[in-house]
Amino acid sequence: MDTGFDLRKHGGVDVFLRDCPTRAVLELIAGKWTMLVLVALEDGRPMRFGELRRRLDGVTQKVLTQTLRALEREGLLARRVYPTVPPRVEYRLTPLGREVGGLVQSITDWSQANIAAIRAARQEFDDRAAADPVRQ
Repeated sequence: MDTGFDLRKHGGVDVFLRDCPTRAVLELIAGKWTMLVLVALEDGRPMRFGELRRRLDGVTQKVLTQTLRALEREGLLARRVYPTVPPRVEYRLTPLGREVGGLVQSITDWSQANIAAIRAARQEFDDRAAADPVRQ
């Protein structure tokens, strides 16, 4: 089945292949908490762990720690530790992180601008599904 332009023929990568390294990047970026961290830090202002945790309502300490480490590992986030007692740690997006953060911010803006239409479509679908005995 032809999935479109095949970058493998041109020395590139193909995200449709199971072992393509870009899949791991897409999986990271598409994660709920990753997207929210990127948007929270997108304005360029560094934030401390506690600030991020308060900003991301519902995230656990463990999940936030894992998300921040994954973003740092991929070069999207910089972690800075200040030699104070107790140590102060700040997180900010790298230039690469700001680039993807802007893209995610656009998705966030689109979601907020279209939530009424999405809710209406969801309700219409649910109403049709409830009235259709074949779907049940």
